[in-house]
Amino acid sequence: MKYGLVVLAAGFTGLLSFSLLAVAIGTDYWYIIDVNKPNCTCSDDLSSHSGLWRIVEGENSSSVIPSFTANMSSLSEAERHLLGLHKVVVIVLPLSLVLLVFSWIFGLVSSLACSPKLLAGSASYVFFCSLFTLSGVSIYVRYSDLAMEEFQQIVSPESLAHVDVSFGWSFAIAWLSYSLEVVTGLLLMLAARITQMKGCYDSGVTIAML
Repeated sequence: MKYGLVVLAAGFTGLLSFSLLAVAIGTDYWYIIDVNKPNCTCSDDLSSHSGLWRIVEGENSSSVIPSFTANMSSLSEAERHLLGLHKVVVIVLPLSLVLLVFSWIFGLVSSLACSPKLLAGSASYVFFCSLFTLSGVSIYVRYSDLAMEEFQQIVSPESLAHVDVSFGWSFAIAWLSYSLEVVTGLLLMLAARITQMKGCYDSGVTIAML
């Protein structure tokens, strides 16, 4: 494979992963609760979708998730645990976004330098960034499962029969962003290998000419 195509592909997937994660963090379709009660015209008002920062109920009503402003002393142990998990998510994912900016810069510099060591180091850094994204998304899954368990304890089974819950497209593109981060790291590793092999080949040609 050609070195130029590999580093261009790595740059594209790195930029795309950053863009997708930024969109995921800023949108409110991580978790969707769809209420479909028969013979009820108010089902739209009962449905909701939420992101990392707020919950949108119905068409016009929204509320901010009080992860850092809630009065912890007035909450139950389960509620404090949920808010704790949510705090971790809203810290880890934006931090991953910031780290991705530096990974793109490091990848650009190492690709221009054509240094196998720098390229391998950039790849390792991208893999490190992907761990933050993976951790944030995985913790959100755990947070959502626990929140649903708490919800099931206060709502009757008859009411739950008309409630459909699912992860939304914001959650899906966060997973896609993680996948692209891994692909970017692999491409940088491949670029490092190509550069190393080219260096060995050039050294062999030089020795043969001598």
